[in-house]
Amino acid sequence: MNKDVQIRLMEIDDLDDVMELEFKCFTTPWSREAFFNEITKNQFAYYLVAEQDGKVIGYCGLWVISDDAHITNIAIHPSERRKGIGDYLFRGAMDMAKTLGAVKMSLEVRVSNEPAQSLYRKYGFQKGGIRKNYYTDNQEDALVMWVGLT
Repeated sequence: MNKDVQIRLMEIDDLDDVMELEFKCFTTPWSREAFFNEITKNQFAYYLVAEQDGKVIGYCGLWVISDDAHITNIAIHPSERRKGIGDYLFRGAMDMAKTLGAVKMSLEVRVSNEPAQSLYRKYGFQKGGIRKNYYTDNQEDALVMWVGLT
């Protein structure tokens, strides 16, 4: 991975780059308003960005409620994938969750998204169940994964 990648908290000024990523990475992207509300109004939400040369090339969101953390979303610019950036960003999110007192973390991932599942298994995530028809774009099931953070 390029050493010039920095992980930091998402700011309002990042939303143009974040929205560009949303539309490149997802068939049902979140709205700008959703991200704005997450970073300005949701007391449980923490969003990190991976930045390189002043440009956001990835982000990861998490909610931390009491001792439970949940990854809301993660995206890496298509041209920056397979360079370790997602790994670096995901590790940053896990570290933040631990710092905030979380002892367990969960997420949902498409059952067809083996590269993401492989990343999560690398960090000890285990299958916790299936959410049927979770994704609205094609009714694909989501695999729920969990890990203890202690």
